[in-house]
Amino acid sequence: MKIFLVRHGMDEEGFRGGWSNRGLIEQGVHQSKKLAQYLVEQSDQYGINTILSSDLTRAVETTREIESILKLEATYSVEWREMNNGELAGMEHKEAEVKYPGIYFNTLQMDTAFPGGEIPQDFYNRICKAFNDLCMNLENKKVQSNVLIVTHGGVINVLYYLLNGEEWTNKSPFHSIENTSVHTIERTANGWGMTERNFMNHLKGIESGSIRK
Repeated sequence: MKIFLVRHGMDEEGFRGGWSNRGLIEQGVHQSKKLAQYLVEQSDQYGINTILSSDLTRAVETTREIESILKLEATYSVEWREMNNGELAGMEHKEAEVKYPGIYFNTLQMDTAFPGGEIPQDFYNRICKAFNDLCMNLENKKVQSNVLIVTHGGVINVLYYLLNGEEWTNKSPFHSIENTSVHTIERTANGWGMTERNFMNHLKGIESGSIRK
């Protein structure tokens, strides 16, 4: 059994992410198409039967490109969203610095919320529950493997820490998670573990962009 985590394609710079509903830029659409085509060409390796996705626009637009080529319908849900940054979601950086100076993901305490948003501990708990529920449903054959999840950098980063058995806080170092990168999780005799990280072969010859949340 395998779970493939994918970060959405490139979105517009200069704005706060989180629960922003700003969509992909042209390069992000192109990245998503390249990934979808690669998944089809390498179907012996991936064999996707189930697609899950965050319901935020940048993830939805990435997933739509994959759906159209794989001929599968995705399930969209709030549980795979990035951390809820409340009133800062989608706000231009310059405006955010004026209205909420010094408020960033890694400046919060674990029990301090973004204005109108969630606290880091609740974000962590949400992602861990979603992942553990999915693993249980796969093991009980309630969900068909292999599963592709289109989500966000912060979500994937949490899962790295969970699978490595390491403590996570919003101040923990961030793993390399580029746009449309693939991160493979497999079920082995020793449990679930990450077996491939930040895979980018589908974008060979294409600038993948910066690592942003």
